[in-house]
Amino acid sequence: MARLLLLPGDGIGPEVLAEARAVLDALALPGLETEEAPFGGAAIDASGTPLPDSARAAALAADAVLMGAVGGPKWAGQPFDARPEAGLLALRSAMGVFANLRPAKLFPALTNASTLKPHVVEGLDILFVRELVGGIYFGAPRGISELPSGEREGVNTQRYTESEIARVADTAFTLARARGGHVTSVDKANVMESGLLWREVVTARQRDAFPDVALAHMLADSCAMELVRNPRQFDVILTDNLFGDLLSDLAAMLTGSLGMLPSAALGAEGMPGLYEPIHGSAPDIAGKGIANPCAAVLSLAMALRHSLGHPEAADRVERAVEAALAAGARTPDLGGTISTREMGAAIVAGLQP
Repeated sequence: MARLLLLPGDGIGPEVLAEARAVLDALALPGLETEEAPFGGAAIDASGTPLPDSARAAALAADAVLMGAVGGPKWAGQPFDARPEAGLLALRSAMGVFANLRPAKLFPALTNASTLKPHVVEGLDILFVRELVGGIYFGAPRGISELPSGEREGVNTQRYTESEIARVADTAFTLARARGGHVTSVDKANVMESGLLWREVVTARQRDAFPDVALAHMLADSCAMELVRNPRQFDVILTDNLFGDLLSDLAAMLTGSLGMLPSAALGAEGMPGLYEPIHGSAPDIAGKGIANPCAAVLSLAMALRHSLGHPEAADRVERAVEAALAAGARTPDLGGTISTREMGAAIVAGLQP
């Protein structure tokens, strides 16, 4: 028996997760139980906290957690530690999901949806491995304080330990072995001590444990340029929390839309994985029924493959998304006119045994 916890969240989160749920229902997988809990802004409205104890406990008891999105202007005036996004950071920390897998794969039918020329992006298949529970988003000290002069100062701290770097590097090298056998490690070792340590530890892990996997180092600003100039040179990109956040969103536009990119967050063996589309809550289109559910559905596929023990079902879901796109199904972000629900129905129709 496997357990999947659904956290619809805010904005378009409930809309796209409803279509992922429809796909899951159509699969009718034996021995898979689902549960749903409030999370993010919806949980703040219901109970005053973005991550209720009940949701936290349910996540830790599950085999996988599938999330929609969190946040929105309604809660923007809250202190940082009381906003929906704080619930997401707290959930990641509680689950210990240190390795964020963000595939940026271009489906053939969407070659012309990319903002780059077709010959630049055809066949694109990059996997970002982003460290997820350390770095500047979690480092201390942090905050806004008043200096003796009366001027305010904002502080965030970028910090990493050797063990934090080594474990996510090992994940990237292991995944690269099953792909193109090449890792590009991204940092700012030229100006940041944390980046220098990152480079040293990654180099040592490749030398000592993964000599069969090729390794290259690249500065984060150069990587941004190369992703636009020649993205197909990359296989696996390994990077820290901040740079991974920025660079994977940049890569999303190479594939046509943020609405196409899923993600997985994995921790130690035996711990549940956290799966979510990388797009935000998109409050400007929430409730309009036009959000692209593909990233949520593909996140479900990743959960089926990595945490729920159904790799064949994961393949079916991915083929169904590809089939729907090949048949011309497009939400507005991809230049089409069909609704969220219609896109979900097209994916369900494409499911094959």
